[in-house]
Formats: sequence, C-alpha cells, structure tokens
Amino acid sequence: MQNKWAQNPGKLVKTFQFNDFEEALKFINSVGQIAESMNHHPKIINLYNAVTLELWTHDENAITDLDFQLADEIDRLIGTN
Repeated sequence: MQNKWAQNPGKLVKTFQFNDFEEALKFINSVGQIAESMNHHPKIINLYNAVTLELWTHDENAITDLDFQLADEIDRLIGTN
C-alpha cells in the first residue's frame, strides 16, 4: 500500500485495500480508536475489502493541520508512512 492521500476539493481522500472484509473491519475499528482519541472523525466508506477515508475539518469545511495529523496516524497504523 504505497498510495498517497489525494487532495480532492476540500478533503484528503485515500482508499485502502485488504484481503477480505474481516481485515477491512479491523482497520475501520482501529481508525475509529485513533479518531476518537483525537476527537476528529473521518468519513468512512466500506465496500467489502476496500475502505475509503475522507478527512476534512467540518467546522472549517476545509483541510486543516488536524486532517494531516490524522492521515499520518492512519498511515502509521498500516505502515505506509
């Protein structure tokens, strides 16, 4: 998994591929724990073994440093940073 976060209009977006739904769900739960600890919650889209995350700061309706910090933590989680 060497793909980078894309900067779509006002959001950081990245899709992660896993072997199966169970791995994807474990990843989602881990992301949820990180997000909760940072009080910054991504949009999570799951389709079987693929998980797409969208990060933006809702209060600002834009990408902020907090989004980049969360992206870094998520990349560290799966070892792509």
